[in-house]
Amino acid sequence: MAKPFGLGRGLDALIPRAAEGAQQEIPIDRVRRNPHQPRGDFDEAGLAELAASIAAHGVLQPIVVRGSADGGYEMIAGERRLRAARQAGLTQIPAVIRDSSTEELLELALVENVQRADLNPIEEAGAYRELIDRFGLSHEAVAREVGKSRVAISNALRLLDLAPETRQAIVEGKISEGHGRALAALTVPELQSAVLAVVLERHLSVRQTEELVRRKRETRPATHRQPLSADLADLEAQLRGILATKVGIVRTRRGGRVVIDFYSDEELDRIYAIITRGVAIGPGGDASPIPVDASASNEPVTAEPA
Repeated sequence: MAKPFGLGRGLDALIPRAAEGAQQEIPIDRVRRNPHQPRGDFDEAGLAELAASIAAHGVLQPIVVRGSADGGYEMIAGERRLRAARQAGLTQIPAVIRDSSTEELLELALVENVQRADLNPIEEAGAYRELIDRFGLSHEAVAREVGKSRVAISNALRLLDLAPETRQAIVEGKISEGHGRALAALTVPELQSAVLAVVLERHLSVRQTEELVRRKRETRPATHRQPLSADLADLEAQLRGILATKVGIVRTRRGGRVVIDFYSDEELDRIYAIITRGVAIGPGGDASPIPVDASASNEPVTAEPA
């Protein structure tokens, strides 16, 4: 038996709940697009393939619509099948008709939207966030609606907290969702952006990225470290971002020291090159001078293997 086209398991589960009568055939030319559908782009090649299948086998999964005052219908779910059916030359399409408020229309459109295979992870996470914020759904409720696990929803939402450069790299396909989840563990934006540059430059795998992030997050006991002033704490954060590694500024009675961690000979060479050039190369390829504060320390800078 041919596998039905169309909705994923989550939205498919909504149809029996949504139905207020048996499936029936309705005129295609009387179905209008849902104005609240958040996605407007449809892959033309994919539509052509679906249209060819519909021409051969018919529409195997009904669309979901609501009636309008003028006797027509407004789409709730299944717009891709509707477009493909039109391309296939059909004049009738199987449909389930239900009553639905404007808010329900938007919610169902969002649910259908996240079922689309061509959404990038950031778009998908944005749809989850809108379902949560607009309709007050919990992570578990969203998971039920779209047929995914609660953990998958929570992991997806974490991507929205990434630095803008990291989110854009995911959208452009330069890194995967797995890379993004690994980088999300770096909560200092400058450090995350700097590590992203390393990931892109070296074409690191997800596992390699996770290991790099783990190393960057490792901390040593700091029992003798005195609290830093706001200026020195800011300088420490800037140095972490510029050098893309853990940097610690330690105050002593006579001044202090800057401790720079490295995890391989190659990384030491990279840090050395940055320091001796006097500039840092950011993710966009822009050069920026390394800030220098002579008062931060009167002792030599030390690089320590982690």
